[in-house]
Amino acid sequence: MPTEPTAPPEPPAPSAPAVNRFVLPPEPVLRAREKLVLDHFHDEVAQDWDATLATFPHPHYELIAQMTVHDGDSEVRTYYDDTRVAFPDQDHEIIAFRHAVDAVIVEFWLLGTHRGPLGGIPPTGSRHRTRMTAYFIFDEHENLVTERIYFDRLTILKQLVAGVDKRGPRGLLKLARIVRGALGMAGSAPDPRLLRTTPPGFVSAATARTPTPSPTPEELS
Repeated sequence: MPTEPTAPPEPPAPSAPAVNRFVLPPEPVLRAREKLVLDHFHDEVAQDWDATLATFPHPHYELIAQMTVHDGDSEVRTYYDDTRVAFPDQDHEIIAFRHAVDAVIVEFWLLGTHRGPLGGIPPTGSRHRTRMTAYFIFDEHENLVTERIYFDRLTILKQLVAGVDKRGPRGLLKLARIVRGALGMAGSAPDPRLLRTTPPGFVSAATARTPTPSPTPEELS
């Protein structure tokens, strides 16, 4: 019996174009990213959490100094609330603003007066000014998907302790509580999501490449 003609196979779905890590997006994209990040900074200082969270489709913070992650609206709001209890006047001074292929990179000073508990560390009344770097990472649809922050916790702690009277018994007692609180915060396990990293493909390829052997004296002659 004659067989039914078979339909031609469906063509494969077009794949997303590969991102060229050497080419920045067009200027309108960079300007849109810049405005979003500057609005994000402004809304954080104003403590307008609804506006700040609206800069993400899904809020996601990674704090590399503590190796902690705050993921989702509820966790990020708690992070905002906790840090503003500790530093009600928290502010910033931007140092530099740079564009990358998939990110905006901001260097800034974080400022604040320690008026409330910071984790297990009691308030000291001291003011800190700490240099930080934040990576605002965008996906292929130009959504902000991650704010990843790098800083040195010891730099903050040294400034908080500097204002404590270390000669009187009350000051020494507070200093002991600060040390105990800091040690308690340092003992937490790192978030495993920050431990699972993979080198970029071009780095792996370069590492796997067999080195070219040096020419022999005969070949050089």
